[in-house]
Amino acid sequence: MIRFDNVAKRYATGREGLSGVDLTLEAGEMAFLTGHSGAGKSTLLKLIGLLERATRGQVWVNSRNLNKLKDRDVPFHRREVGMIFQDHRLLHDRTVFDNVAMPLVVAGMGHAETKRRVRAALDKVSLLSKEKTMPVSLSGGEQQRVGIARALVSKPPVLLADEPTGNLDPELSREIMQLFLQFNQVGVTTLIATHDVDLVNSLGKRIIKLREGRVESDTGSLG
Repeated sequence: MIRFDNVAKRYATGREGLSGVDLTLEAGEMAFLTGHSGAGKSTLLKLIGLLERATRGQVWVNSRNLNKLKDRDVPFHRREVGMIFQDHRLLHDRTVFDNVAMPLVVAGMGHAETKRRVRAALDKVSLLSKEKTMPVSLSGGEQQRVGIARALVSKPPVLLADEPTGNLDPELSREIMQLFLQFNQVGVTTLIATHDVDLVNSLGKRIIKLREGRVESDTGSLG
């Protein structure tokens, strides 16, 4: 479960990324964040992943009040929140396998279990045959799939994606969105920021539109 209670985020420059945001996403729900560039979509996702902290208000994730979370507990929280970025953020001097394994290595997981989980994650995104490949040899769509596998390898209950189809053609975009739908169907709470309004409208899921840091509309809201 994700809940925002009157949340604001003001940056050091004085710019307010979010203002007075109230929002609830139930466990296992899937929703899309839309809005113009600078509307606050990325800021909202960063607050959930604790890449940023709220200036005012309360942010709750999985019954955990992030405002009260100590710095030493942030890595544990991040292991429960898979994050996918438009620019992939892959390590280009590591193989596909090593990129996906990175969160498990950091968490200190054993070699055998790491190998099993990485291969299972790659199989889900249809890239098991590319495990020894370097990212530079992959297409844009394949690199995004590696990013998705890396976000899911720790089996997080929450999955966030920031413009995951921004650099992909329409066909690949639909394929990536179908992957997210599959993960959501097995209970992963999924929140995706995107400009692709036509694609989002075709999926019949909840759409939360931001405008200048505020929730302008929320179709499918639980009220």
